[in-house]
Amino acid sequence: MRFGFGIKLAAKLENLQKLLQSVTECARKEGVGNNKLPAVELAVEEAFVNICKYAYQSEDGDIELKCMLNDDRFIIEITDWGMPFDITSLPDPDVAQDISGRKIGGLGVFFIKKMADGIQYRRQGGRNILTIIFSYREKVV
Repeated sequence: MRFGFGIKLAAKLENLQKLLQSVTECARKEGVGNNKLPAVELAVEEAFVNICKYAYQSEDGDIELKCMLNDDRFIIEITDWGMPFDITSLPDPDVAQDISGRKIGGLGVFFIKKMADGIQYRRQGGRNILTIIFSYREKVV
């Protein structure tokens, strides 16, 4: 696995643009195509916003994001030191149900799961570590 980029920021919504710009630059530099960039950006945005809103409750906290490459995969690892939260354990919302009857929330996590080629969560040393995986090279047959 090869390290591509890393950044640590306060988990505040005003840092979203800086984070997205950094991830997008790294993804482009590493050859992630324009067809995958929107998925990468949306997944990072949804994960970051969830951390800002829920991880630290009323206290301030940080987020650390790393971009790595492994073969044909662009891997984003997002770490926070907030409340434990395993997004992989959440059930998908019933998107077939009429919008007026749906429970509020949960679509951001659903989007991350659908946009990424894989997600993994682990709690380690008081940290939430979310790994989001994107395949980005065309397979040659």
